[in-house]
Amino acid sequence: MYRIIIILLISILLCHAATAEEDITIVGLFKNQVVFTFKGKQHSLTPGEFNVDGLYLISADSEGALFEINGQQHYYTLDWHIGSSFKDSEHNQIVTIAPDSRGMYFFNGNINRHHARFVVDTGATLISMNKNEAKRFGIDYKLTGQQATTSTASGIETVYIVTLKTVRIGDIELMNITAAVYDSDFPDVILLGNSFLNQISIQREGQLMQLIDR
Repeated sequence: MYRIIIILLISILLCHAATAEEDITIVGLFKNQVVFTFKGKQHSLTPGEFNVDGLYLISADSEGALFEINGQQHYYTLDWHIGSSFKDSEHNQIVTIAPDSRGMYFFNGNINRHHARFVVDTGATLISMNKNEAKRFGIDYKLTGQQATTSTASGIETVYIVTLKTVRIGDIELMNITAAVYDSDFPDVILLGNSFLNQISIQREGQLMQLIDR
């Protein structure tokens, strides 16, 4: 009797594991609409909609779609997605990112629990953002930040060095990360710089980039 119960429990666990491993495959991306397959069926969603499997579409455009799945956000592009998995031997969390047509690694995450759009920039010393993004994250950078200057292609810029409470990429979340806020509209997308990248590991699988939590 106990053996039967154990076998049933293992079967249930394996079913849950298989379900968790099923991927979303993006078939078509449009402004405010995404067509995708999940569990062998094709679906179409617009932002704000749930489907029968509990997938919630937050946003979509021609570049990618941001879903909420079981309370976690995942960003998918055509034929690939940013996803989280576990390395069995070390239980490290891995985020895999595919490049866009220009070879840039864009993805969604969050800063201080607010949605954020990043690009990996190993040449940036710190996570860097413009003043408008900082305000959206609730950062009073002029009050709490340390003023400094930096050289850019446009010349000398004023920046404020601040501490971000949390930065989350997939299932990787780091706390108290140093960042730079530019007192201008530069950069137009948040740069994921080395103040974050130096605390994780980066590996390449062909063109794919893997961010690995240590």
